[in-house]
Amino acid sequence: MIHTLEADSITLEFGPRLILSDIHIQCRTGEITGLLGRNGQGKTCLMRILFGDLEAAGRSVRFNNIPVLRAYKHPELLTYLPQFNFIPESLTLQRIFSDFGLEFEELEQRFPQFRVRQKSRIGDLSGGERRLISIYLIIRSRSRFTLLDELFSHLMPIQIDKIKELLQEERANKGFLITDHLYRHITDISDKFYILSGGRTHLVKETEDIEKLGYARL
Repeated sequence: MIHTLEADSITLEFGPRLILSDIHIQCRTGEITGLLGRNGQGKTCLMRILFGDLEAAGRSVRFNNIPVLRAYKHPELLTYLPQFNFIPESLTLQRIFSDFGLEFEELEQRFPQFRVRQKSRIGDLSGGERRLISIYLIIRSRSRFTLLDELFSHLMPIQIDKIKELLQEERANKGFLITDHLYRHITDISDKFYILSGGRTHLVKETEDIEKLGYARL
């Protein structure tokens, strides 16, 4: 069965500035949906509105046509990877993987640098290692949909390739909405993608639309 996450009628203002005004976005299980936009266009705000931890003047967020206001209370429906480190530094990798119901050995097979490090604390890892662990956990989380903000930033090229492989595997289980400034990785892996510009989402029908909408030169 295909499940759908859909949002529209979203309006967001910060003081006199209108951030989001004409939003329509749809994600489906089995697909990877990309979201592109220049700095300050509201990509993170849109993801937080979908997640439910940012209030908007107007919004309609629906899972299979059923409205859900605070999706963060329903991790079986939606999980979210923010740009900041969200895992407490005092927790060990072993504890974190147990909490997520995941096997640490599977991480070791894909990323050998973590072998026999299950007793390491998050605070003992480098910034890049923390980010990699966070990405892995959220991608593998047991939710119907996952939002990934600035997915590839701070990763090395070989890690990016492995995360792409992981996304392709996990898409059989859920739907993804991903964003990053390294837009070629987004366009490479996405089944469809939107450009957020001027407070509006634009579904890209042709690659040339990236330039027409002023996002980047091809």
